Amino acid sequence: MKIQGSIFVIFFITFVAHSQEVIFEEHFNGDTLDAAVWNYELGDGCPDLCGWGNNERQIYSKDNVAVKDGHLVLTASFDGETYTSGKINTKDNLEFQYGTIEVRAKLAVGKGIWPAIWMLGSTISEVGWPKSGEIDIMEYVGKNPHEIHTTLHTPDSHGQSKNTKITTAANIEDGFHLYKAHWTKDFIKFYIDDALVYTFSPEIKNKDTWPFDNPFYLLLNLAVGGNFGGPEVDDTIFPQEFSIDYVKVYKP
Repeated sequence: MKIQGSIFVIFFITFVAHSQEVIFEEHFNGDTLDAAVWNYELGDGCPDLCGWGNNERQIYSKDNVAVKDGHLVLTASFDGETYTSGKINTKDNLEFQYGTIEVRAKLAVGKGIWPAIWMLGSTISEVGWPKSGEIDIMEYVGKNPHEIHTTLHTPDSHGQSKNTKITTAANIEDGFHLYKAHWTKDFIKFYIDDALVYTFSPEIKNKDTWPFDNPFYLLLNLAVGGNFGGPEVDDTIFPQEFSIDYVKVYKP
């Protein structure tokens, strides 16, 4: 009976998890990005945010963003002088408040590589960062293999944030893995391959500790170097691909 009960519980939890209403899903079929949803971010961030605020080395280009074989592929390249890569977002097109977001992705790897799945508050143009809030669902830095970083940036905790968790997974570089955030008015829970790895729920919620009661938009990018990716880059690893199988957003 214990075994049967356990099977029922697992089945019930799985059914509930997958019975949420999907409000957006992208499987990257075809050979181009859906311009009604996705925006390209281009250049090096100058003059307003050179190095994108982190001393990153790459220049973002449309040529480094591809849709092929049912995947979004962001490619970091080096031609001996210049690093190029890809970055896209859903600002003004897909913005939502609360819900569950899932991204199935395969990491780019190597020293100096920094792929990320993250979200910014839609008020960033009005209030700036970090007042807008930032939700880092997944960050991987190639200089530290097997580690996934999950972080929240707020006015109370930004830059070297105290609201962070590093999860070690020996096989995280192998194949595709699922990265997920479940966001409510009370907490944000983060999962890797459906295993809960971090819960963020400050006891006191105000504009400094919890800027997460507004719509956010999604960003996917592959950075090179920078304050977090590290000053040393192994130029022998290029090109490197960060591949995204799908993106799903579930209703709160």
